[in-house]
Parts: sequence; structure tokens; C-alpha cells
Amino acid sequence: MTLVIDGHPFHYEMENLCRLFYPDSKIKTVSEPCEDTVLAYTGLKNRKDGNLLTVRLKIENSEKSSRELLAPGMDGREIQRRMAAALWKMFSEMLGYRPKWGILTGVRPVKLFGRLARKKGENAAAAYFQDRLLVSPEKTNLALKTMRNQRKILSASRPDSFSLYLSVPFCPTRCAYCSFVSSSVEKTFRLVPRYVELLCDETRRTGKIARSLHLRLQSVYIGGGTPTTLSADQLARVIGAVRESFDLSDCREFTVEAGRPDTVTEEKLDALKAGGVTRISINPQTLNEKVLREIGRKHTSEQTLSAFAMARRHGFDNINMDLIAGLPKDSLESFQNTIRGVMALSPECITVHTLALKRAARLNREEKPIFSGADTAGRMLDFADSALLQNGYRPYYLYRQSRMVGNLENTGWSKPGFESIYNVLIMEERQSILACGAGAVTKLKDPYADRIERVFNFKYPYEYINRYEEMMIRKERVKEFYGTSENEIRNLPQQRRGD
Repeated sequence: MTLVIDGHPFHYEMENLCRLFYPDSKIKTVSEPCEDTVLAYTGLKNRKDGNLLTVRLKIENSEKSSRELLAPGMDGREIQRRMAAALWKMFSEMLGYRPKWGILTGVRPVKLFGRLARKKGENAAAAYFQDRLLVSPEKTNLALKTMRNQRKILSASRPDSFSLYLSVPFCPTRCAYCSFVSSSVEKTFRLVPRYVELLCDETRRTGKIARSLHLRLQSVYIGGGTPTTLSADQLARVIGAVRESFDLSDCREFTVEAGRPDTVTEEKLDALKAGGVTRISINPQTLNEKVLREIGRKHTSEQTLSAFAMARRHGFDNINMDLIAGLPKDSLESFQNTIRGVMALSPECITVHTLALKRAARLNREEKPIFSGADTAGRMLDFADSALLQNGYRPYYLYRQSRMVGNLENTGWSKPGFESIYNVLIMEERQSILACGAGAVTKLKDPYADRIERVFNFKYPYEYINRYEEMMIRKERVKEFYGTSENEIRNLPQQRRGD
């Protein structure tokens, strides 16, 4: 399809909106109208009496258009919203499809809802979502419930709090839907020992920086990839580096993803338990054997059940399980059986993802029908939301990704008191996240302003290894961000520290 941008700066927003309806199509952006099967025109013309907003949409032989004269001096964000709403309504009417998140294309809708609620109240925030952003009532309600369930966690974050993320970008095999920076151990096995050595070193250096700034560690998350791809000894070394480098006296959660059930062993669980890990993930994605084979998973549903039981025997009383709605060859009935099967295990957390097909994923389909699987994925999420609520789970964090089937969402559900602290903090961007490992991104949050700055590690394990010292120079930016004085945070007035 072709998108015409005429006289306005909202290129990025309009392209993302078009992608809600044509997620797998290449969108050509031009400045003047031309011929195409699908053509969206968005124009803004300055006039003496205001700005003339024009939106036209042509899909094959059908066409719709609208014109609106906007008041002089109207805020740019409101102009953008009106343009997006006009185009969204045209797409919806012509295609008979209404994305449930309306014109929202951002990753963090709950963060936006919370900001609106703090300014105007919950009712006004809900009205703005539905009336101005065109979000459906059910998704608005989901955002509201999620925001409420996050409050206790967010209120405990202090100006000197931070969380730690460690990346282990290795997996037994690469799943067909995966677009993360992760490598099959079959291909990169020789890199693992050196990678672990440098990851431990970076962890120690990062701990030294945190101590010099008198920061307080609130949560630890070791993710990937699949961290349990490492051996028990390697896991123990990585966890040991965390424990010797950071003061864990204020740490409320220590999570390790044991995502692939076929990587879970007695020895590895022993290493996690001995290292003080309090929360793990065992992620089946589905309990349908045919779907597992379709997405390139080498384990079986029986291995999932076995790994979960093994973790329980080792005393893990906070386990998350990830599922994905919209997987190829999966049906609504099959997904419902997966939800029921996982709930029967009674894990403390269940995270329900929607399939997102990024360009790097093997399953990515170019130029496919615009709503492939959207209706089924939507009904899967509706069932999951209802079933989980009825069984005592509550939504506590939510985020979205580009190219998600049906423009839907990923939602973390937990039993009360088992919400993942790290997941809430990373999504709501309320504190700094210091990150180590390949592909990791340190996110520095000013405790007294909206300012956020990122420090990127090299993406791939071989880059991380070969350019390690160069990367460590970047890490000094953490000190610069907080200020060169080692006493800056320690000497904050008590009322500002939240003591």
C-alpha cells in the first residue's frame, strides 16, 4: 500500500496506524498522490482561518474522505490524534475490522492510562481511551484493572532504587516465531564459556558502579534466550557474580527464566535454589504437540509437566508459565485446552502473549491477508481473560509489540501477592534498569523527571566478546547520568528519598 504524507510531520504515527490494518504489507511513503490498490492520503494545509485537515482512503474501487478545519494554534498532538482517528475510522468502515486498541500503537498503554488517571481521575481516563483514542470498552477495562494492580509495586520504588537485568542469549534451538537476539547453542556452543566469563566480569563492574552511587537493588531478572541453556556450573557462576557484586538486602525478587522445559534438570534447579533465586519461568507456549512441532520447539507437553513438578519438588513456590495466542495450526479449542491444562497446575503467574511476527522471525509471512488469525487470536484472549479472572488471577502488567496478530496485547496474570516486580518496573519505566550481556540495554531513569537515557550493549555474542572493553567504556555513562559525585544519591534529603 501507499501512504501520502502532505504538509505534516506525523509520518511515523500514520505509518504505524496503516500497519494496524496491513501488518504484513510493505508501506510505501510518498509526498504526492499516486496510483496504488490501497492508497491513504493524509494532508494538512495552513490557512488564515486555521489548518485544513484532509484524509482520504482508497481501497481498490472504494473511496472515503473527510475534511476538517482546525482552530488556529491547535496543539500538534491533538492534530495528530484527529488525523489518526479519521484514518482509523475509514479503514474500519471499509474493511469491517475494528482493532480493539483503537488508534493506540504504543508499547505501554497502561502507562498512558495511569498518567491520564493521575491528572484527571480514572473515569476521565477511561472516557478518553474510549471516546478519543477509540479503544474498546473491554481493553479500556483491562488497562484500568492492570493499573490498579500495579500500584503497590510502584509505590515501593524509591529514588535510589534500581533493578538488574542479565542477558543469556542462547537457546537449545531457535523458535520459528522468535525475533530476539538469541543464538542456537548448536551453532554457538564454542562461544558460551567465554561469554559466561565476560558476563560475570560485567556484572562485577556494574556492581561496583551501583555501589559507588549508593543505589539500592530492588529486583534481579536473568533472561534471554534461555538462561537454563547454560550448565548448572555456569548458572551458579553467573548467580554467584550477582550475589558477590550487589547488596541484596533490599532485593525483593530474583527471577531466572527456565523457559524451555527441555533445559530444566535437577542439577540446574539445585543451582538456582542454592543461589537464592525466588522466581522462575517454565514456558510451554502451548500444550498442543502439533503446534509445538510447527513452531520448532523440540520439547513435548509431557516434558513441561515434568519440569513443573520437578521445580515444585525443589521448593519453587513462585513459578510463571508463558503461553502464546495465535500460533500457527492452533485452534480456539486447542488454546482453551492449553489454558485449562496450565491452570490445573496452579502456577503463581501465567503470561498470555499474542503472536508477533517480526521481520526477523522465520514464520514471518510477506504480503499475507491483513487479518490472518486476528479473529481467532482475539477470541483466545477473551477466553483467557475470563478464565483467569474466574480462577483468581489478576492482570498486573501489559505491553504491546509491533506486528502483533490482531494488534492485541501481552498480559501478565498473577495470583494476588505474586506479581513480578521486575515486569512492572520495566514496563512502567519508574526506575533505572542496569543491564549486562549481549543485546542488553541499560535504561537510566531520572528519579525526579521524565528523562530516560539508554546505554546499549552490542547485540550478538561474538560482538560482545570481541568488543567487550569498548562496551565497558560506554558503561561509565551510568555514573555521568547520576552525577560524578559518589555521594549524590546518598545525601538526598530524606523526604526526597522516600524514607
